[in-house]
This record gives sequence, structure tokens and C-alpha cells, in this order.
Amino acid sequence: MQITKDKFVAIHYTLKDESGELMDSSVGGEPLAFVFGRGYLISGLESRLEGKATGDKFSCTIQPEEAYGQRDERLVATVPLSEFESNIQVEVGMQFQVTTPEGPAIVTVVKVDGDKVTIDGNHEMAGKVLNFDIEVVEVRDMTEEEEARLLMSQGCGGCGGCGGGSCGDCGSGTDCGSCSD
Repeated sequence: MQITKDKFVAIHYTLKDESGELMDSSVGGEPLAFVFGRGYLISGLESRLEGKATGDKFSCTIQPEEAYGQRDERLVATVPLSEFESNIQVEVGMQFQVTTPEGPAIVTVVKVDGDKVTIDGNHEMAGKVLNFDIEVVEVRDMTEEEEARLLMSQGCGGCGGCGGGSCGDCGSGTDCGSCSD
């Protein structure tokens, strides 16, 4: 069976940067499982997986435009510490959700200097060329249970994409009780 839209897929991957430094890997652990064609992967990796089958192994290089985009220095800003809740000790590496004209976004604290905090709205891998080694572990049709779960995660009583938090945690506006049988 080949990887096509809406197939359940499991892969092992090893991700390295341009210099060959290991960034992430599923090898030795659980494979990454997802429903293909639903936007769970960066577009460059998804396009290279399409048509592959269980047992296929391959390597590919993904440019930033097909991954997390180029870095945008306009997404880096220095804001007053007073913008953060007073009961939080703001530290480098912390992530916060902010509201932008385009909607909710996640920013990372990259510097704290007295009463000034520098935040970065770029993805940590923005601007990076990504090198993957992939092994397709499983390709199959979704079970009825998996299809039902997928429907729930798409706004029919669930919050898909909120990192496992409660509805409203990500600002999605999803109404947890909105599904009617």
C-alpha cells in the first residue's frame, strides 16, 4: 500500500542540520505516526513521502521554504517586562502565546535584560536546511476509531492542535460541546 491522502502512516526519522549535527530522531523509540495529507508534517517532507510504501528508506534535503520558512527579523521584538503577568519569573527559553493581527502566535523569550524582554516569533528551525533519513514503518487505512478521533480533533468537540491543553488554551475558539450526533 502506498502513502496517499488520509492513510495512517508511521515513520522513523533522523533529522540533521546542514553541518550534519543531529537535531532529532525517533530511531530507538516510537515511530512518528500521523494521518497523511492533513498538514501534520512540513510540506517538503510530506511531498517526498507521497507514494512511498512500508519498508521504503530514503534521505532527503528540505529547504527552509518547504519547512519552517526563512527567518524574519520583524518577528523579533523587545517588550517591557510589565507586559508579562507579575507572578511569572520570565526566563530565556520560555514560550508564550501572544495575539497578533493575524491571530494567536507562539513566541520564545530569547533575552531578559532588566525590565526589557526580547521575544522571537520565528520557529526555532526557521531558515534551516533540514536533512532527513526516513524509514516508512507502516502504511494502512485508518480504523473507524482513528477516523472518529480525527473528526473530534478537527473541532467537533475537541481542540486538535492545542498541544493537549484544554479548549481555549490555544485561542482556537473551539466550542468543546459543539458536536451534535
